[in-house]
Amino acid sequence: MTLRRLYPEPGELTPEQATTGLRLADRAPAERPYLVLNMVETLDGRIAIDGRSGSIGNRADRDLFHGLRTQADAVMAGAGTVRTERYGRMIKSDELRERRAREGLEPDALAVVVSGRLDLPADLPLLQDPESHVVVLTASDRDAPDVPARVEVMRGEPAPDAGVVLAPLLRELRSRHGVRSVLCEGGPALNHGLLREGLVDELFLALAPKLAGGEPLTVVTGAGLRPATQLELVSVLENEGHLFMRYRVLR
Repeated sequence: MTLRRLYPEPGELTPEQATTGLRLADRAPAERPYLVLNMVETLDGRIAIDGRSGSIGNRADRDLFHGLRTQADAVMAGAGTVRTERYGRMIKSDELRERRAREGLEPDALAVVVSGRLDLPADLPLLQDPESHVVVLTASDRDAPDVPARVEVMRGEPAPDAGVVLAPLLRELRSRHGVRSVLCEGGPALNHGLLREGLVDELFLALAPKLAGGEPLTVVTGAGLRPATQLELVSVLENEGHLFMRYRVLR
């Protein structure tokens, strides 16, 4: 499978080539990890069809999705996304773990779940995987379920939107676990919290040539961001009419 590069210069590359050598950790500021969002949406801005995101993208989107997981120390998602998408082990195959090792990363990514109320069912595949190390960021005083995965809870202050204040916890991830790069896969409320606190550095956005209609669920939900976050375009790839755009946040 190949992708057409439309910007900055025309060319062709594979999904693996597009997600190799990004060196995200090299861009990390001194006090926290470098954080990128990865999202997919339809032309009318929906990030889910019948509650799930998996049917929006194509094979190239899936390959890029898993390829990006080879580029960061940690993979983050909100508890709602983890529950809905039934997250399991973050790195799905030995081949992908070997790719991470070639990038100088641990074979398995640290799984970071943001849950304001620590609402995580014990039967989640991620929590049932004994190979997974899961860090839960929460404002709750509840205990994590007793599960085969190694689960650690890091507690912070509640945020105005019933989430958790994230900046101190990201600094703690950096100092305690050496996390210098984070790939965040949503959902939209978590994206809003990260943007509100100025913690997002890049956005990978896949745009599918589909119109889904229905109840709106967009990349970012919550109160308006004031001022609006400004981004610059880094690259555009195309496959079967799907566009894969990379943006960098302007400070």
